[in-house]
Amino acid sequence: MVHLIEKAMRKLQLPKVRMLALVSLLLAAISLHSQGSVTWSAPMDVAQNSYDNLHPRIVVDRAGNPLVIWGRSSDESVFISRWTGSAFSMPMKVNPSGFNIATQSWMGPDIAAQGDTVFVAIKRNPEAADTSHIFLMRSLDGGMTFGNPVRVDYIADSLSRFPALAVDRQGNPLVAFMKLDLNFGNARWAVTKSNDGGTTFAPDYKASGWSGGTVCDCCPGSIVADGNNVCVSYRDNLNNVRDTWTGISTDGGSSFTQGMPIDQGNWMLMNCPSTGPDGVILGDTLHAVFMSQESGSALVYMSKSSISAAQGATGTPIIGMQSGVTSQNFPRIASDGPAVAVVWRQNFNMNAQIPILFTNNIQDGFPANYDSVVAGSGMSAVVNVDVVVANGEVHVVWQDDASGSVKYRKGSFTPFVGRVDPLQDAFGLFPNPTLGLVQLSIPFSSYQPNLKVVVSDLSGRVLFRSEMKDYVANLTLETNGWGAGIYSVQLQSGDRVSSRKLVVLPR
Repeated sequence: MVHLIEKAMRKLQLPKVRMLALVSLLLAAISLHSQGSVTWSAPMDVAQNSYDNLHPRIVVDRAGNPLVIWGRSSDESVFISRWTGSAFSMPMKVNPSGFNIATQSWMGPDIAAQGDTVFVAIKRNPEAADTSHIFLMRSLDGGMTFGNPVRVDYIADSLSRFPALAVDRQGNPLVAFMKLDLNFGNARWAVTKSNDGGTTFAPDYKASGWSGGTVCDCCPGSIVADGNNVCVSYRDNLNNVRDTWTGISTDGGSSFTQGMPIDQGNWMLMNCPSTGPDGVILGDTLHAVFMSQESGSALVYMSKSSISAAQGATGTPIIGMQSGVTSQNFPRIASDGPAVAVVWRQNFNMNAQIPILFTNNIQDGFPANYDSVVAGSGMSAVVNVDVVVANGEVHVVWQDDASGSVKYRKGSFTPFVGRVDPLQDAFGLFPNPTLGLVQLSIPFSSYQPNLKVVVSDLSGRVLFRSEMKDYVANLTLETNGWGAGIYSVQLQSGDRVSSRKLVVLPR
């Protein structure tokens, strides 16, 4: 690695002392990413394949033990299995007898947890009947027992489908779901919130419609909550343009008063792709992942958007179309503090694969190359995947159709340790390292009048300076004329200065 870096630096014709300093800094930047490497255990089955394996989802309890739910099509059931310290417990059926649930490989029940309080949201079958509703089931003992189903969607005039779950800081569940007229028209996303821990729910509030169109009526969505910010992300349908949008609530999910596009690929499609987005909130930023085919191939994209400014971003391919990769789909994202993991399914050299991008400090961005949770042994080996990050561990589950079972794998990492400045915590650079354009994201909460953005090289020479008279959520930096090396990007506000290193790679 040192040899390769030195060779690239020689092309820059730098003095030897400066070259060695630059090499040292580059190695420091690389070692920073090495802190985010994951050490994996061996894959294992969650349960025997007689329990089926549809659409697994995973959370952790108060002690950090994983809990996994999934569906079985033969009797329309949802099961849960808990980590006991050395293995997963025997699956327990969550839905009552005769209370059939809707589950497929691409959609099904959702799960969320805070401490040992666990919520499971289910859609009752038959899905198309106006008598089949969405229900919530609650466990107060870490998923060992569940109470009776509580109806969530009091919508006598509509159909519902695709429940998605989040929990606020007070332990109250928020349920997002798709709402349709009885003829399956006027598809929209709605949110209902409980203020008593899941015992009762308020009337639902519409969260979609910000493009002027409806929503993609066979695409699941997601909901994520952090403090007063709640984001519902979904695939839109504006005259068959299937881009991804987010409805924004700044009052904890009681109302949704604005929305933004988080994917501006202008993907025109006449039918339904049956795949939706996922996201996490870090500070004022929504990090979203989704599949699109704007380039002609199904690829996973990522975007970063300011919530307070409601200003969406253009998604970029998470790794791009690499040799041997023919398609990507079903991305999921999870975080714990600054640690963030993204997993997805992709076809690679005629095998189904689960790649993962992981960083223990999102301020440093993601590494250039992905790791593989599983390489697969055929196109049907992996169908979809989920991930959770907690307490220095990454937990991944996936639907494995080669064995017919739910698979699980755990990885461990060293959590990032360092002082986090509030301004710097919300100050984003993506991608970093870069070969060209860089997006600098600034949350509205960090903006002050005459905020300055300054970029300088190692000698202190200023290459870029901008004073923001008015708030701008995203600023694009063009690095093509700077040359390869390490640069300091600073936000200056009065006597406060926050800085980040930006690595520009040789072209």
